[in-house]
Amino acid sequence: MDRFDASYVLVGYDGSAASERALRWAVEEARLRRMPLTVCHSWHWPYPVPPSGPSALDTVRKMAQHTLDKGMLIVREASARTPCQGRLVSGPAAAVLVNQSRDASLAVVGTYGQGAFAGLTAGSSAVQLPAYAHCPVVVVRGTCDRSRPVVVGVDGSAASDAALAFGFEEAALRGQALRAVFGCWEPEAIASAEMGMIASPDELRMMASGRLERTVSPWKEKYPYVDADTVLSLRTPRHALIEAAANAALLVVGGRGLGGVTGLRLGAVSAAMLQHAPCTVAIVRPRL
Repeated sequence: MDRFDASYVLVGYDGSAASERALRWAVEEARLRRMPLTVCHSWHWPYPVPPSGPSALDTVRKMAQHTLDKGMLIVREASARTPCQGRLVSGPAAAVLVNQSRDASLAVVGTYGQGAFAGLTAGSSAVQLPAYAHCPVVVVRGTCDRSRPVVVGVDGSAASDAALAFGFEEAALRGQALRAVFGCWEPEAIASAEMGMIASPDELRMMASGRLERTVSPWKEKYPYVDADTVLSLRTPRHALIEAAANAALLVVGGRGLGGVTGLRLGAVSAAMLQHAPCTVAIVRPRL
């Protein structure tokens, strides 16, 4: 897979601390990719009864414009040379961002915004956008420590190949190491025709190791200047990735791997990473 050839980096901003972290991450990403940045703020009438008149609705819209202006000011202060535009759009945040992602190279959001419930680890936009966006989505949690590697979840599926493409590009752009992790202790991790031949963990390790190396080798050849290694774990994918993410700057996973249920937009592992990974997560689905 080549570089994602779309026009801009899209970031959702709602004035919350989480969205400001996402905004600053997106500014850096746009600078590294030499792309313009689009800052999007969605707004809607927030009360169950309709507005009393046009002036009430206009007041809410002006408040939303003020929030967007604040985001644009943060961008200019962070990187004056990055081309940037603001978009104020009426509608639910997740739906607005999905629509705006059609022409984007990358969409970026925070883990939760102004409308999140206190008990949720990731807000609705952070959960819905990766499932329906037309481009890769990064859900920002914390800050990016360049001394830590980019971790990519691998299982040999088309989705994990897309994740490797994105992960190697990110590692190259940021000058970071990359670690490809394969948690293989699940029936879906090995082709069904091969399962009957596995008599021991050693055989599973050998078979999975071969798949891991065959999957990652082409990307090592394409990015020889990226310090890349592989890790095979005889654990479930979600446990292996959560463990690896503890020391990662960024965790990259495909939208749905070999064990995914047909019809679901996100697989169980990807959804679990959005909710529980301790670092920033990128969800990458193959281009159709």
